[in-house]
Amino acid sequence: MPLREATFDWRGFRGGEVGSRQRLEQIGTIFLQGYHAALENDERESLVLKLKAVEAEYRGFAFEGAGMGLTLLDHVAPFRKDRLQAFLDGPGATHAYMLHVGAGWAVARLPWLRRRVERPLARLDPLLRWLVVDGYGFHEGYFHWRCCVETQAIPVKLTAYAHRAFDQGLGRSLWFVDGADAKRISATIAAFPPSRHADLWSGVGLACAYAAGAEQAALEALKTAARVYRSHLAQGAAFAAKARQRAGNPSPHTEIACNILCGLSADAAAHLCDMAFKDLPPDGAEPAYEVWRQRIRAQFAGGME
Repeated sequence: MPLREATFDWRGFRGGEVGSRQRLEQIGTIFLQGYHAALENDERESLVLKLKAVEAEYRGFAFEGAGMGLTLLDHVAPFRKDRLQAFLDGPGATHAYMLHVGAGWAVARLPWLRRRVERPLARLDPLLRWLVVDGYGFHEGYFHWRCCVETQAIPVKLTAYAHRAFDQGLGRSLWFVDGADAKRISATIAAFPPSRHADLWSGVGLACAYAAGAEQAALEALKTAARVYRSHLAQGAAFAAKARQRAGNPSPHTEIACNILCGLSADAAAHLCDMAFKDLPPDGAEPAYEVWRQRIRAQFAGGME
């Protein structure tokens, strides 16, 4: 993919202040750099050196791109089929969240994986595997937003909870498509069926806290716009805090977002994720991943809804 594909003009994204657009475009460019680094040399030590050369605040996006590249190689290159898992088991362990999301981009690009999304999931971490579908949803919103956002199409091959995980990623993409503009994002989500609102808002919360691109006033406006979905917005922000804490790449933007959306510091929001993670039940009528999200959200619900 050429780097121009990360620009707002190329994608036709809507609105956004100049500073927000520049930051979000930079994130897209760094993702593509990580993707190309994995395709050019998937040898672990060499790849890690390239990814760690990226500024810490943006490094997660490079790992996300590498997740896409490694997954593509696993499915189209001969001989080896364990590149992603080996990287997750080794130097990529601290960036597990972003690598799983990146794998979802590869799912979106390979027709035989799109037709059987559950198949690649079965080989991955039973909890974080849903982030692959999240990544699939983000990809579709980012690259095909007129179809997935304006006409609200959702892949027919997704079943049960995968539909919801897809919407969580689609919600993340709105942060880019609508240029981190709270008013536009709120209007976009309002046009969707109410059954999809909660997961879309959760995705927005994760994106705004991890990727940033909005000033404090805009985050306050976003919280107001979320209304009854504020706890979903907060849950997404808490996930972002945990992802950054695990990777050791804290950001002042994540700190500000957690203070506003969660009423907690980023470290406290990440700790809340850890507490909610304890003694999760096995997958049942609802995946353990969704129980985890519900537990986190319940910590915010009383004072927000």
